[in-house]
Formats: sequence, structure tokens, C-alpha cells
Amino acid sequence: MKEFDSLSNLEVLSLYANEIQDLVALTGYEGPPRLNKLKSLDLSYNGLIDTKGLCELKHLQELDIIYNNLNGSLPSCFSNLTNLQVLDISFNNFTGNISLSPIVSLTSIQDLRLSDNHFQIPISLGPFFNLSKLKLLNGDHNEIHESTELVHNLIPRFQLQSLSLVCNGFGGTFPKSLYYQHDLQFVDLSHIKMTGEFPSWLLQNNTKLEQLYLVNNSLSGSLQLANHSLVRLSRLDISRNHIHNQIPTEIGACFPGLRFLNLSINDFSGSIPSSISNMSLLKVLDLSNNGLSGNIPEQLVEGCLSLVVLMLSNNHLKGQLFWRNFNLAYLTELILRGNQLTGILPNSLSNGSSLQALDVSLNNLSGKIPRWIRYMSLIYLDLSENNLFGSLPSNFCSSRGMIEVYLSKNKLEGSLIGALDGCLSLNILDLSHNYFRGSIPESIGSLLELSFLLLGYNNLEGKIPSQLCKLEKLSLIDLSHNHLFGHILPCLQPISKWQRERETSLNLPGNFLGRESRKSLIDLSHNHLFGHILPCLEPISKWQREREISLELSTEFSVTINEDQSMNKSVEFTTKSISYSFKGIILQYISGIDLSCNNLTGEIPVELGNLSNIQVLNLSHNSLTGPIPPTFSNLKEIESLDLSYNNLNGEIPRQLLDLNFLSAFSVAHNNLSGKTPEMVAQFSTFNKFCYEGNPLLCGPPLAKNCTGAIPPSLLPRSQTHKKEENGVIDMEAFIVTFSVAYIMVLLTIGSVLYINPRWRRSWFYFIGESINNCYYFLVDNLPVPVRFRRFQPCV
Repeated sequence: MKEFDSLSNLEVLSLYANEIQDLVALTGYEGPPRLNKLKSLDLSYNGLIDTKGLCELKHLQELDIIYNNLNGSLPSCFSNLTNLQVLDISFNNFTGNISLSPIVSLTSIQDLRLSDNHFQIPISLGPFFNLSKLKLLNGDHNEIHESTELVHNLIPRFQLQSLSLVCNGFGGTFPKSLYYQHDLQFVDLSHIKMTGEFPSWLLQNNTKLEQLYLVNNSLSGSLQLANHSLVRLSRLDISRNHIHNQIPTEIGACFPGLRFLNLSINDFSGSIPSSISNMSLLKVLDLSNNGLSGNIPEQLVEGCLSLVVLMLSNNHLKGQLFWRNFNLAYLTELILRGNQLTGILPNSLSNGSSLQALDVSLNNLSGKIPRWIRYMSLIYLDLSENNLFGSLPSNFCSSRGMIEVYLSKNKLEGSLIGALDGCLSLNILDLSHNYFRGSIPESIGSLLELSFLLLGYNNLEGKIPSQLCKLEKLSLIDLSHNHLFGHILPCLQPISKWQRERETSLNLPGNFLGRESRKSLIDLSHNHLFGHILPCLEPISKWQREREISLELSTEFSVTINEDQSMNKSVEFTTKSISYSFKGIILQYISGIDLSCNNLTGEIPVELGNLSNIQVLNLSHNSLTGPIPPTFSNLKEIESLDLSYNNLNGEIPRQLLDLNFLSAFSVAHNNLSGKTPEMVAQFSTFNKFCYEGNPLLCGPPLAKNCTGAIPPSLLPRSQTHKKEENGVIDMEAFIVTFSVAYIMVLLTIGSVLYINPRWRRSWFYFIGESINNCYYFLVDNLPVPVRFRRFQPCV
């Protein structure tokens, strides 16, 4: 690097992203010194593997070496850089206790950035106490720990303006050294799991505070405000703590300039302060997941005209949404899920022309779905788990690209014909647990973006429309608990890998047997479907599923719905004999087929053994015949396999012992024969109820042992005739045994009476008294009906 020889007077040098690995030639470490007047050096985004030569640049005031491959401890010669004012060594792999680092001797340092390394930094900040000029300290994502060293002087010499120590928790106490700070403008101590009471003194002492983040700690106590107004504070996030009692009523007056306020996931109680409406600049208000009660203040939708996001979900809020003066023109998200709100959706909500996400699920709302919804800009609509009734408005989701619709667990009824027209951008449709009737409309085939279709637990009837075959992106379909009949469409049974390869080699059309369809969950249970199971059934494979997830993430719409909102939607699916609710992203990884409780016939296709990625297979309560396919041993990820209540015969394949993840298994109530699988591996956990109802099965855990005796079905008819007529009791043996026992009892009584005269007299006396009692009983009771008829009173 001879070109650097003539740059001895250079003061500022930026070599950003040049893939430099060696600094020896640059700095003259092993030769004549170069760049000895350099004051600012930027080596970020290179491939540096060591810091040799940097210590020779003694006039450096600014050094940036972020995003390199540096590791180990900082060299001790860094203490020679006494003029350093700005040092950024973030996003490397440096290690060591910061107390022993040469950084603590850089007394001129003002801006120190250490984030995303492996330094051990004490929460007390003791090692930095002597850095009197320090203004900014960023130690995010290092190893924050409780200080073990004795700090003699608890009062630091610096006055910080910015402090950030975001970390994945160590559980210590809040740093007391901050009590002496008065110039703080930015503080982020999130995710450290600090204990103790909320540091109200932090608000009291720092009048210049602009942003405060104490997210995901273990702080308790009350939210006590300063006795003066913090006019500069624009962002306050103390969510995910244990702060309790009421939200201070004067919070609006104390923080008049707030733009972002997040108090969610705490233990706040009481009502929502109406003074929040004084925050005229407020854009995001999140009070969700607390114990707030009372009504939603009308002032919120009158005074906070800049609101973009309003989240009050999962509280105990009551009352009706009579927002007559709702005029939040910028509001994009209104999340009121999980409260006790009553009444109807007010027409005033239609004034929210920018509203993109509306969630009022899990409340006590009633009435019909308003027609004005179709004219909104909604992308996300959740009205589930309320008491809404009536039919769906025609074209109700034709409003500029609605993507997710959840209306489950209401009292909606009527036909779906015409309601879904125009929902061309719909990705998720959940209408389950209602009273919809009629057939599934053929127009559903126009919803080409549909991925999740949930119509279970309704009164739908008719055949499954063939138009579903057009929905190539459909990965989850639930039509269970309806009155559907007919055959299962081939397009709902995506082909297995070997078939796909075969079709590709044969150049078959793309829609042959639904080759482009890729299902993750298929639930057609509790219907009246009949016919055979086609040999092309397979949910989406793992590599396809991962590909779709990456595509979905890359094209996700811009609405910033709270992470808990899009992840809290559940799909009920029966596995391991229990109906589970699968939520959120787990739906992308669960793969299952439930065809139970139908009228399916024929044999189970051996091709089902090619479903190597399936976790749940339920074919119970049908009329399937034939053997259990040995190819089921290829279901390496299967966790629940239910074949009970069919007419299957033959032996249980021993190859099933290779299913290492199988935790629920049932072949009960079939016509299976032979020996049960060995009680090893997963099969050692299955009890007799998994095999009951198969008379010809034997072996543990059943009580019937497998012996060399001839099975009853192979015995001559003459030998088994009486057993078949009279059940399992041998009547000849029973009569002989009973007669012998009866005679023995009579002989024993006679012998005793003959030998003992006293007992004989007592016996005869007992017999005589019994005869007299019987006689008088008959005399007294036989005339009763006659007397009753003679003296029956007149009516």
C-alpha cells in the first residue's frame, strides 16, 4: 500500500465496506509510520480479523470498526489512544470483563458503543465512573451482570445523555448510579429482568428526558409521576412489567408531548384516565393486557386526533361504543379484543377512513354486521366470539383488499351465496362455529389468494364445490361438522412427492389431480362424505411450507398489528383423541388429515404411506375395509394415528414399531386378528383400550393370551354350535354343576336334622309358622280389590 505513504497529513479516512483484513500496511505497524495525524477512521463493514496497528494512531479522536470479524479481548495498547472521543466497536465478537478492559482508561471518551459483543458489563456501571466526559453509552446485547466489585464512590463523574443496555435478562436490581444523572435524554434498559419498584426518581431528576424504555423487566410498585411536566418526553414504554394500581389521573398533564405510550401487559387497574385526551400529539396508545375497568372515555376519540394505533384489548372494559363524535381520521388500528363491551358497532366508526385493522372479538357485542364495513379500507377484521346475528351483507369484504376476516363463534346464519363476491384479496376466512346453511358457493373459486378456509361447525350441506380446485394457495381447509355429502374432491388431496415427479416426467397438465394444491391441514370430519379415499392424499411438504412462510413474510402488508393479534387466532383440530386449538405460526408446521365420522368405504390406499411429513391422520368412524397398509411405517413424523371404528382386518403391521414419534394410536373396534405389536418403544405406552373391540386380537396389553390353540372360527360347527347360540357360557356344564350342588345342599340339611333332635324340632316349628303366615297373608289380601270396588266413593 505505497499509496498511503504520501498521506501523512491525512486527518479523516473512510474505508467503509472494502473487505480489508490487514491493517499492517495501512498503519505502518512494521515500517515507517503512516497516517500519524489521522483523527477520524472508519473501517466498518470490512473483514478485519485483528487490530494490529490501530494503537499507533495516537491522534485518533473517532474510530469506527463495527461489523468486522474481531474477537478476543481488546489489546491493552488501546489505552494509548488517549485522544479518543468516539469509539464504536459494535457487532464483533470481543470478550472479557469490561472492568479489565483498556476502555476504562480512555478518559476523553464521550461516545462509547459496545453493543452486540460478549463483554461482561456490570449493571452498576462502576467501571465507567471515572470517564468524566462520557455522554453516550450503548452496551446492548452483551452479558449484563450484577456487580461483584465494591464501588467506593457510588457517584459517577459523568453525566450521561444516552444510555442503552438492552439485554436478555440477568435479574438484578435497577442501577442506583442513575439516581445521580440529571441530563438523560434517552434511556433503554429493556429485557434485563430488573427487579424493584418503578424508578419514579428517574422522571423526577431528568427534565430533559425524551425517550424511556423499560420493557420486559420485573418492576413493580405504582407508576408515580414527577411533580413537574416533562414536555420533551415523546416515547414512554414500560410494558411487560408488574406495575400495579391505577394509571395516574394527571398523566396527560405530566406528559403533554407524548407520541408513543405503551403500558401494556402490567397489572394496572381502575379506569382509563380521561386526561390522556390532552396528549394531542399521541399516535400510539397501548393499554392492553391489564385489569382496567369502566367505560372507554369518549374523550379518547375526541381529543387524541393524531391517534394511529389504539389498543385496549384484554381488559375488563364495559359499556357501549356510542362514539358519536368519533373523528380519528388517522387511526389505522383499533384493537378492543377481550373485554366486556356490549351494544352494536356504531355507525360513527365509518368515519375512520384510514382504519385498516378492526378487532372487537371476544366481547358481548350484538346486532348485525353493518353494511358500511364494505366501504372501509379494512385489511384485518375480527368480530369473532360475540353475539352477532343475521346474515352476511352481500359483498361485505369488497373494500379495497381485505386480507384476514374472522367471524367465528357468533350466531350468524343464512346463505353464503353472494356474501363472498368481491373478496379477491382474502387470505384467511374464518366463518366457523355459526349457523350458516345452504351450499358452499361456487364463487369461492374466485378467491385465488385464499390460504386458510374455515367453515367448520355450521349447517352447510350439498357437495364440496369443484371450484375449490382453483385455489392453488389453499393450505388449510376445515369443513368439519357440517352436512356435506358426496366424494372427496381430488384437488383436496394433493399428490405425494413421487407422484409429482412422475407427473412432471409425463408432462401432465398443471391442474391434474390438483398438482399445484398444497394442503397443510385437511379436516372434513363429521360429514356424510362417501366413496373411496383416493391414493393421492398429502398435505404440503416441509420444504414447500418453509418456502411459503418466507414468501408471506416478504409480502406482509404494512399494517403494524400487535404481534399478539395475528398470532392469537386458533384452529381446532382433533389429534391424540383430544380437540386442540392450534395458534399462530404453529399452524405453518402442523400437518394433518381428519376424515373421521363419514361414510368412506374401500381399502386404505397404500400410497398414504408416502406422507412422510404428516403428524396427524384420523380415519376413524368410517366403513373402511382391508388391512392396515405396512407402508404406514414410512410416516416418520406421525404423532397421532386413529383407525378405530372401521371394518379393517388382518394383522397389525409389525413395521409400525418404527414410528418413534407416535404418542396416540387406536385400532379399536375393527376385525383385526393376530398378535398385538410388541410392548416396546412408543407402543409400550398404549393400553388395552387402543385395541379393544377386536375379538381375534391377542397379546399384551389385552387380557387374551396368544396360545397354540385352534381359533374358534376354525373349530367344527358341531363343537361350537351351542356356544354360539348361548353366548360364552357352556350350558351343559352349567346344568350339571348346578344339579350336583343342589343335591349336595339337600343331603347336608337332611343329615344335620337327622343327627340333632333339637335342630329338627326347631326346623319343623319354623316350617309350621311359615305356612301359617302365608295362609293368613293370602286371606287378608285377596279380598282387597273386591272391597275397594264396593266402597269406591262417587265422584
